[in-house]
Amino acid sequence: MIQTVDSGLTLDRAYRVCREITTSHYENFPVASLLLPAKIRRHVYPVYAFARCADDLADEAGDRDALLQWRELLYRSSQETPDHPVFMALRDTMRKFALPLSLFDDLLSAFLQDLEKNRYADLPELLEYCRHSANPVGRIILLLHGYREERLFAYSDAICSALQLVNFWQDLSIDLQKNRLYIPRSFLEAYRIDEEALFQKVSQDNFREMLKALIETTRGLFRQGFPLLCSLGGRLKWELEFTVMGGLAVLDKIEKLDYNVLQSRPALTKGDWARIAIEGIVRNLGNVTRDS
Repeated sequence: MIQTVDSGLTLDRAYRVCREITTSHYENFPVASLLLPAKIRRHVYPVYAFARCADDLADEAGDRDALLQWRELLYRSSQETPDHPVFMALRDTMRKFALPLSLFDDLLSAFLQDLEKNRYADLPELLEYCRHSANPVGRIILLLHGYREERLFAYSDAICSALQLVNFWQDLSIDLQKNRLYIPRSFLEAYRIDEEALFQKVSQDNFREMLKALIETTRGLFRQGFPLLCSLGGRLKWELEFTVMGGLAVLDKIEKLDYNVLQSRPALTKGDWARIAIEGIVRNLGNVTRDS
């Protein structure tokens, strides 16, 4: 059951609750980093808290009824001031930045789908899932920064879908334990990968080539979204570069592991993140020097 609070909840307190939820899971939400201006970061917190709580209901509790109740609270909050801290802050953010309710509903659709579907026929079907699970977040961040052009949304969608795919390949061994397989059936068939053997983590001759093809597809999506990096300014550009470089670095890690993601989960170390940050600073300083 989803708990609400008394009617004495203030808006500032609601935002503080969302901040606490966000910072307690900080490693999973890079767009809430200090690279973003404080006035924007304040409104990122309820977006993340909304998604984090829904994810907990789906992934940890597996509670479909609670997710539907979470959706009901979303729609109700668009009509009246809620007494739940996440929705009080989210309502305020949605109204100030004209954020479409449909983007948040799309996220909930993905969480609900995770409870009902654990296999995908082909890449288009998987990318349709990404359209709900990942792409809304990128669009929300752009809207929070005042970007509303459709072409920028399209670039953002490509990057967000790529980041979601990175997470799938990175977490393959973890998802198999949950009876989830995001590798499309069309790839399994094309490379003659036996699904049962995959779940048993048995080495198969063509697995490496299949994952290599999936990673190249993922890099292709990143390339489709690269024009977004040239279209943004300020701290958001730095944050996006940091996030994209992080995703690409995970793909590099998988390759260095010789694609052996069944036995170990490739993850970036603090040193990796420091290197990415330094490279980003040098690259941006170089751009400033050339432009001056």
